[in-house]
Amino acid sequence: MAVRRVAIAAVSVLLVAAMAGCSSGKSSGSGKHPAAPSSSGAGSGSLPAGGPPAALQYGPGPQAKYTVQTQPPAGSCHFGYTAAKEPLEDKACTPGALNPKVTTTTLKTTICKPGYTATIRPPASVTDPEKAANAKSYGYTGALHDAEMDHLISLVLGGDPDDPRNIWVEPPSPDHKQGGGPNNPKDGVEAKLSSAVCSGKVQLAAAQNAIATDWTTALAKLGLK
Repeated sequence: MAVRRVAIAAVSVLLVAAMAGCSSGKSSGSGKHPAAPSSSGAGSGSLPAGGPPAALQYGPGPQAKYTVQTQPPAGSCHFGYTAAKEPLEDKACTPGALNPKVTTTTLKTTICKPGYTATIRPPASVTDPEKAANAKSYGYTGALHDAEMDHLISLVLGGDPDDPRNIWVEPPSPDHKQGGGPNNPKDGVEAKLSSAVCSGKVQLAAAQNAIATDWTTALAKLGLK
């Protein structure tokens, strides 16, 4: 009986120690929580293709000197299309990223200030090679002249200027004339959303989330169409 009591006592000690380890956050592994998604770089914070975005993350914001950013691997991204054949981005590659300088308290000095976006737009020496690389990411084989190097969340809506998560090669829309250069209806959607934000009709975050979810339904979702 004495031996049995000792054995039971030993088991009890072990159980108490194990429970203490759990309550302190320790485990049999490294004890570290999974790292939070990074705020920059292709693939960080990536999302499954399709559906609404998760909470949008901030990118590095405007830079005094931009450098060419690495794009997703060739063939790793895939276009989606609406029933009307309008192109959609792959959310695993292009979930969108925000400009940290643009907030509800800085609207008048940023996106609602005429000429602001021109001061933060990366030069062609940076965007041209990014466009060529991103076309390979998406497997786009058409004329680059007819495709637009697009910010998913546009600069006029507080999108990050050069975060790889916020740029994609947008193919021409169905009614586009070959050789005519980029002329996509998404630009008009962006302009209307920007006007609504700056007039106070729509909240900044609502506009950003709407266009990051699906640019073709953003206006209707916010009661602007």
